[in-house]
Amino acid sequence: MNRDRDVAKKKSTMNILVLCTGNSCRSQMAQGYFKHFVKEGIHCYSAGIETHGLNPGAVATMKRDGIDISAHTSNHIDEYNNVEFDLILTVCDHAQENCPFFPSNGERIHHDFMDPSKYEGTEEEKMAKFDEARDQIKSYVHKKLHDRNLLK
Repeated sequence: MNRDRDVAKKKSTMNILVLCTGNSCRSQMAQGYFKHFVKEGIHCYSAGIETHGLNPGAVATMKRDGIDISAHTSNHIDEYNNVEFDLILTVCDHAQENCPFFPSNGERIHHDFMDPSKYEGTEEEKMAKFDEARDQIKSYVHKKLHDRNLLK
């Protein structure tokens, strides 16, 4: 009986990849929300076609919403060549257009979120742009998980 349950667990495992250009901001926020909202047994990764390090503005905006992404790392897409993804979400047009061939039969979806790190203004205005992007990403991730019955 335990063996059957173990087999069922293996079959229920799902891998999600969030892909962006530098894996520093939007993909990191999306990964944070996927991990926050998703059912047990589903693993979420984020990567970039380049690595730019974790953006402090992304860490700060997520902290303001009660989610700590400070331990996240900026990863390159090549690090996940051996992972079979069920869902791949690109969160910027540049990543969608320039992503090298990535072997996966997973469903691919795309949504171009504005890049708050490119905004120029006062610190308060920049913070507001990060919060705006965060809220858009949060809503989008929640809806995608809800539509697939993957919410906790």
